[in-house]
Amino acid sequence: MSDKYLKDTYGLDTPQATHAHYQKWASSYDSEVAAQGYATPGRVAEALWSKLPQPQTPILDYGCGTGLSGVALNAVGFEVIDGVDPSPKMLEGAAAKGVYRKLSSFEITDPNPLDQGAYKAIAAIGVIGTGAAPPAVFDILMRALPKDGMLAFSFNDHTLDDVSYTSRLNDWLDTGAARLLFREYGPHLPGMDLKSDVYVVQKA
Repeated sequence: MSDKYLKDTYGLDTPQATHAHYQKWASSYDSEVAAQGYATPGRVAEALWSKLPQPQTPILDYGCGTGLSGVALNAVGFEVIDGVDPSPKMLEGAAAKGVYRKLSSFEITDPNPLDQGAYKAIAAIGVIGTGAAPPAVFDILMRALPKDGMLAFSFNDHTLDDVSYTSRLNDWLDTGAARLLFREYGPHLPGMDLKSDVYVVQKA
């Protein structure tokens, strides 16, 4: 099993390169991350459920990819999950999982791709980080939430080493614009000895 795409991910530096990478990776994505023991989707889903145990509350799975995150959200109890992702090829994989109410695409360069206040909770699992979405996406997701809405997300080791990501989170927390409800460091891709922080933050 080649893990070429996985290793290449952390070197992507433009939206266009990221989009092209995930389009090419779509067909082998599930098997490649599964081979490394991809643990973060289940951890984020469990964290969100611990703070919002409401099966019928619609959840937006932002950057849903091939749907592994939606499967994890569904497994803990969420029954109404919508997915968005910029890669049509990835969305084909998500549709095949059978856990989404609806799926849609968006332009990776769109500065404001979400309807404001449409979801009480947004999950961004393995999305915001080095080789994926830039720090500004954290702001986009937080702004899209209503008051008291929740964002469940993860920062892997590569991302935790990049102050541009952690400072964006701390800006929201330090100014009182958001509250930290959950944070836990644990396994991300054990096969590559990578870990991640899992968070749930609530918009003030």
